[in-house]
Amino acid sequence: MKHPSEPEALTVLYDGACPLCRREIAHVQGLAAQRPESALCFIDVSADHSPVPPQERAQLLARFHVQRADGSRLDGAAAFVAMWARLPGWRWLARVARLPGALPMLEWAYRGFLRVRPRLQSLALWAEGSATRP
Repeated sequence: MKHPSEPEALTVLYDGACPLCRREIAHVQGLAAQRPESALCFIDVSADHSPVPPQERAQLLARFHVQRADGSRLDGAAAFVAMWARLPGWRWLARVARLPGALPMLEWAYRGFLRVRPRLQSLALWAEGSATRP
């Protein structure tokens, strides 16, 4: 039985094929490991063995999502805020994001990031490749 003060599981649905996402999620997983009570789980939706139905995969890869224990999902800035609220060193940012007007501004910034994401992914892949070359 779950203790009343323990949070429900929050599943982070991320794009493991994206070099930016892999780095960020590796960092988040390290933070979550410091606090097992964060109740964060991680699913790479890009993986062939992902439990995500194929018809949902493209939608989940296009934007960041988290899934609550009841199956409902948050996406974009709201998903980041829900995740940050569970991470040591990031809870303060979740509190700031809940101030009036902050979440719409974060969503606007996230949509801007999504426009440049393909270029940043290319740069990250290039950097990974040049780092492995002698």
